[in-house]
Amino acid sequence: MISGFRYLKELYFTFALLLIIIFVGTEGYVLLEDYNYGDAFYMTIITLSTVGFKEVQPLSDDGKMFTAFLIITGFTTFAYALTSITRNIISGQYRQYFRVYKVNKEIGKIKGHVIICGLGRNGMQSARSLQAYKKRFVIIEQNEKTLEYCREQNWLFVQGDATEEDTIREAGIDSASALITTLPKDADNVFVTLTARDLNPNLTLISRATNESAERKLRRAGADNIIMPERVGGMHMASLVVTPDVYEFLDRISVIGSDEVNLEEIAFESVPADCKYKTLEDLTNRFHTGCLIVGYKTPDGEYIVNPDMDREVVQGSKIFLLGKSEQIKELNRLFNINA
Repeated sequence: MISGFRYLKELYFTFALLLIIIFVGTEGYVLLEDYNYGDAFYMTIITLSTVGFKEVQPLSDDGKMFTAFLIITGFTTFAYALTSITRNIISGQYRQYFRVYKVNKEIGKIKGHVIICGLGRNGMQSARSLQAYKKRFVIIEQNEKTLEYCREQNWLFVQGDATEEDTIREAGIDSASALITTLPKDADNVFVTLTARDLNPNLTLISRATNESAERKLRRAGADNIIMPERVGGMHMASLVVTPDVYEFLDRISVIGSDEVNLEEIAFESVPADCKYKTLEDLTNRFHTGCLIVGYKTPDGEYIVNPDMDREVVQGSKIFLLGKSEQIKELNRLFNINA
């Protein structure tokens, strides 16, 4: 992969240079001394290795000059190779390569994950929330200090520029379910959105924006949801003045499964014809977990708050439940759409 090549490019360059010298040496002996390719290759190897074996046949003056040139060039190349390998071992570049290789191999195995572009304040909060919700994610980030934190947390990441198509591909865009871009520049978020939508049309795209102009551009680029932190923060602060108890109550409800009270959604991707329940009331009577059904989303995208219990459960719909963390865990354990 690209990031792996970055750590070993000096080693690759050294080997490429050595192969070029062997090729030039072989061709030189063929042209100057009329050797066959087997003898020319043998002569090149014993010359570069300076083992002191006897020549295949006495050399001409041109052959001697060429051999001297080959010895000097080969010695310089070997010295450079030894220095390069030693420096990379001491600096930890090879260790870094194998670490990146392991991460890339892990990324290649996962499916349905979320890609987070940029690990600033918003990206960091997204990562922590997804981790609490046990949702797999891959981070794209350039800052080495930030990536060191990712290593400490055992988070999967790709070091690179999220606006580059190859970097997004390396993060597994083809098998991802969603992408969150929180880059500081709106133009970069628009570009990432355009690229991601082109690479995976079925992807859910969520982007950060700083103003309404950027929001409109992101909509046209294909973003499904756009978050403006300043707007959300301002509305939250104003609501704390007007309806403080309501927001304090809402703050006690979490959607990440780590707080006392949580919200959960369940999607009905397929409903068998012989399903044991046909309505929300049937569903409630079957799963006695204590969770409350507080919302319903129709296949057409209409949201219904506090739905009637006689509403039919249909394919493509969703229900939203409110309950304590242990109740949500019990629901996740018991629920099986195909039962």
